[in-house]
Amino acid sequence: MEVILKEDVANLGHRGDVVKVADGYGRNFLLPRKLALQATLANKVVIEQMKAAAARRFATEKAQAEELATKLTPIVLSFTRKSGEAGQLFGSVTSADIAAEIETKGVEIDRRKIQLADPIKTVGEYDVAIKLHREVVAHIKVTVLAEATEEVAAEAPAVEAPAAE
Repeated sequence: MEVILKEDVANLGHRGDVVKVADGYGRNFLLPRKLALQATLANKVVIEQMKAAAARRFATEKAQAEELATKLTPIVLSFTRKSGEAGQLFGSVTSADIAAEIETKGVEIDRRKIQLADPIKTVGEYDVAIKLHREVVAHIKVTVLAEATEEVAAEAPAVEAPAAE
C-alpha cells in the first residue's frame, strides 16, 4: 500500500513523503491516526499544496528555534544537591529539573526537548543538548555541586548565643 505521510513518522519518513508500507500498518495505524493519506492522484495534488505550506511553516519554525537557541547558549545552570563521598548524588538532576531552572531564567522549554540519555547522578560539569527543531540544537552548561555536609559545618567556629534568663 502506498501512502502519503501527513506528519513525520519515526523510522518511516517525513511529512509529504510517499512511502510504501504493509497493508495492515497503513489501514490499522497510519490512516486511523490521520498520520497518512492513501496515495491517489487527488490526494497527491492536496499533498503538494500541503508541502508548500509546510515549507513556509518549517522556515518560520526554524527561524524561531534559532532565535531561541541564541537566548539559551549563554545560560549556565547550577544545581546544589546532597552527595556522598565519591561525588555520587543522593537523587539526580533530571530534564524536568533543568526545564524548571531554565524557566526561572525567563525562557520556557518543554522538558521532552532536553536530550538527557540518563539523569545526572554525579557532581560535575555537563553539556546538555536541547533539540529545539529538527535542524536546531542548543547547548547549555549544567554544573552540579555538592551540598555542604554536616562535617564541614561542625568544623566551622560556632557562635554562641547568649543564655536566656
